[in-house]
Amino acid sequence: MTDGKKAIFITVRTGSTRLPKKALLDVAGIPALTYLIRRMKLSRQADKVVVCTTILPEDDVLVRLAEQEGVDHFRGSVEDKLARWQGAAKAHGVGFIVTADGDDLLCDPELIDMAFAQAEASGVDFLEAPGLACGAFTYGIRVSALDKVCEIKDTDETEMMWVYFKETGLFKVGALEGVDEIYKRPGVRMTLDYPEDYEFFKTVISHFEKRGGPYGLRDILAWLDQRPEVVAICSHLMTRFLENQAQKTHLKLKDK
Repeated sequence: MTDGKKAIFITVRTGSTRLPKKALLDVAGIPALTYLIRRMKLSRQADKVVVCTTILPEDDVLVRLAEQEGVDHFRGSVEDKLARWQGAAKAHGVGFIVTADGDDLLCDPELIDMAFAQAEASGVDFLEAPGLACGAFTYGIRVSALDKVCEIKDTDETEMMWVYFKETGLFKVGALEGVDEIYKRPGVRMTLDYPEDYEFFKTVISHFEKRGGPYGLRDILAWLDQRPEVVAICSHLMTRFLENQAQKTHLKLKDK
C-alpha cells in the first residue's frame, strides 16, 4: 500500500548544454514543458502533478508555466534531484511518485497509471520498465525508499539515481507488469537531448495536433511503425546517449 498521495514529479530545469533551454522550445505552439504537463494531467491515478525544478532564478519561468497549467511546483537542489524529490514529497504529502523527465515529452499516462496500481498491489519500492521505447516511462519510487537513499548516499550528483535503488540490495525492485507489446520499441528514441530529438518531436507532435482529437502513445508508436524515416531522425543518437549516461552512473555511499 502507498502511504500518502500518488504524484507525478516532472523533473526539469532550464540549464542544458547540449540543447539550451529545451524545456521552453516551441512544440505545436506551446513550450515543451507545457505540452508535457498537459499530457501528465491525463493520468487517472495521480492525485497531483508537481513540477520539480531548482532554486535558480533562471527557473522562475518554469514555475510560471506550472502555475499557468494549474499544477503544483517545488524548488530545491540544483544538482541533487533525489533531494529535490524528497523535499517535494514532504511538501506535498506524497507517498509514491512516478517520475517524468522534462525531456520525455511523450511519457505515457497509461503506463504511469499501471505503475501506481502495481505499487499499490505489490508494495514495490522501485519500478522500472526495461525494453520500452526510450522516454515512454521512467521510474516509480516509494518515498520511504527515497528517504533511505537520501540518508545513505554520499554525493549530490544524482542524475543517474537508479543505481541507489537497484544495486544496494536494500529495496524491493520490480518491473512494470502487463505492458502491451506496442510499447516494446527499444529502437525508438523519444527524449529531448539533441537538436535531432527536437526535430523528431516537432514532426510527431505537429502531425497529431493537426490531425485533431485525443491521441496517446499507442497511437504514436503505431504511426511510427509505418514511418521508419521519422524514427531515424534521432535513433542514431542512442549509443551516444547511453555512453553519456554510463559515465554519470556512480554509486557513492556513506561509510557505515
